[in-house]
Amino acid sequence: MLVSKIMQTRVSVVSLSTSVRAAAALMLDRDIGMLPVCKDHIPVGIVTDRDLVMRLLSDAEPGLEQPVCAVMTSHVLSCRADQDVVAVARVMGDAQVRRLVVCDSIGRLVGVVSLGDIARDASEELAGQALGEIVECR
Repeated sequence: MLVSKIMQTRVSVVSLSTSVRAAAALMLDRDIGMLPVCKDHIPVGIVTDRDLVMRLLSDAEPGLEQPVCAVMTSHVLSCRADQDVVAVARVMGDAQVRRLVVCDSIGRLVGVVSLGDIARDASEELAGQALGEIVECR
């Protein structure tokens, strides 16, 4: 099965200058844990709920008005819509991540695929194997 069959195509994104407060509010409103940070439709980072807790709230004086680029993860792991879900689940397990941005051939964001998408629409067993790798202490 291809990623294109299970990925989410309606993706909320933020820009480099979006405030941390606005990003957190968007996550709360949409009930999501990750936002791609894009410049001209190309992911340049991601900001997760974990990024907000670990990088922002651990500061003595958190700056909720600072831009998300100050707390985002700049190394973006991605896959393509035409990749096989099994291969993508292996990437998730190896990298210990629960979500990947999906990009087209020139790097533009076209969707997001999550471990939940794999469990719901492809294979619970495959998702379980990936989750085992994700939570493994290394």
